[in-house]
Amino acid sequence: MARKGRTITPEETKLWQSVARSALPMHRSAPPPEPEEHPLRPVVPRVEELPPADIQAFRVGERAEARRPHVLLGSLPERLAAGGVRMDRRTFEQMNRGKLAPEGRLDLHGMTLSEAHGALIRFVVEGQRRQRRLLLVITGKGRNPSDEGPIPVRMGALRHQVPQWLALPPLGGLVLQVTQAHLRHGGAGAYYVYLRRNRA
Repeated sequence: MARKGRTITPEETKLWQSVARSALPMHRSAPPPEPEEHPLRPVVPRVEELPPADIQAFRVGERAEARRPHVLLGSLPERLAAGGVRMDRRTFEQMNRGKLAPEGRLDLHGMTLSEAHGALIRFVVEGQRRQRRLLLVITGKGRNPSDEGPIPVRMGALRHQVPQWLALPPLGGLVLQVTQAHLRHGGAGAYYVYLRRNRA
């Protein structure tokens, strides 16, 4: 049960006020500086004039222009070629002409991305262990998305993902060159993977 506190008498209040006035602070600090007096100016945001939008006249019932396809990045062959040639130039040219026979072949058709990633790692590591130099990885060209909505969708997820996997660990250190295969080995639906020489 809570105790009721007693009320302070007027004499006690006067006594406390006189004690408080006579007390000195333990740490004297300089009084805070008084704020300078200057009128506050409202901040007006700067509005830049935009050029008028080029809106073409449109009447109800007219057909809209066909939408242009989304452009995400350069084509795969362009992006692969941008990495330069890191292998012997003569061998590179023979490989691009389809004159070199791949020493191993992996077909990723029908696999999910996670299944294909694991299969690719095993295939490349095993190829390196067996001292193979040229491997062929078949991804297929992929299906064209049936509905091109507002969010861009790449055609052929495996086809776009495989070069990235080959450039990242654990495969990046084993792979010397990746290029699109010659038509006789699958063309745009396959890659040549040229491995570094196994020093073991």
